[in-house]
Amino acid sequence: MLRNTSAIDGYAIEASDGRIGTVKDFLFDDMNWLVRWLVVDTGNWLSGRTVLLPASVLGHINQKKQEFSVRLTRQQIKDSPDIDTDKPVSRQAEINIYDYYGWSPYWGADFYLGGYGDLVGPPFPGLDGSDDDISDAQQSHNDPHLRSIEAVTGNHIQAADGEIGHVEDFLVQEDDWSIHYLVVDTKNWWPGKKVLISPRSVKNIDWTSKLVTLNVDRQRVKDSPSYDSSTNVNRIYENNFHHYYNASQPSDQSNTNLR
Repeated sequence: MLRNTSAIDGYAIEASDGRIGTVKDFLFDDMNWLVRWLVVDTGNWLSGRTVLLPASVLGHINQKKQEFSVRLTRQQIKDSPDIDTDKPVSRQAEINIYDYYGWSPYWGADFYLGGYGDLVGPPFPGLDGSDDDISDAQQSHNDPHLRSIEAVTGNHIQAADGEIGHVEDFLVQEDDWSIHYLVVDTKNWWPGKKVLISPRSVKNIDWTSKLVTLNVDRQRVKDSPSYDSSTNVNRIYENNFHHYYNASQPSDQSNTNLR
């Protein structure tokens, strides 16, 4: 089931022996568009400290209670490595968390699997994929590869021939936490319409300029199916959506370059 991340933001996180806090943000992998971590605000329990929890430890969403369950105790979370989520999360920080819990990291043998991994380039932005470059990036404390959904929300969207709006939300698949769509508000260009954009159509994300560049033109976006919160994004909708874009999108435009 696809869910808006904005709707999940603020959901409670319930450990096996009590509540630990609420969802504050999501960190996604900028190579294959998979949500890797939930940023959890622990409120007064840990004096305002935030913690990272991998999406893999979450149970199903309880929409009625607006909460997730996690297969951890409060003490385990309390003793977990401290991390400053106001700064880019380095690979070493992730390693520390995985080592603490005794889990296998997501960048193991299936590093390129899942999400949109078959559509993107080298495993780190701006690298040519050589072993030396990848090793240096993995060990660096200053080479972030995780991106905040909160930070990307509001970024301007630039089509191949001009600006079309801004990122308003994300739709994620609950089962594997893959990002299927960006919700784009086009009111600054074409009042009254919101559309979905697939990560397949994202050519580049410039984090400094807060700009998402697409490999499709404005007319292509304008003629795409409308979207609102009442839209049932089911298999039929998705098949029609991808058929619409695949009908005229050149095959060499499928690669994503994030920087």
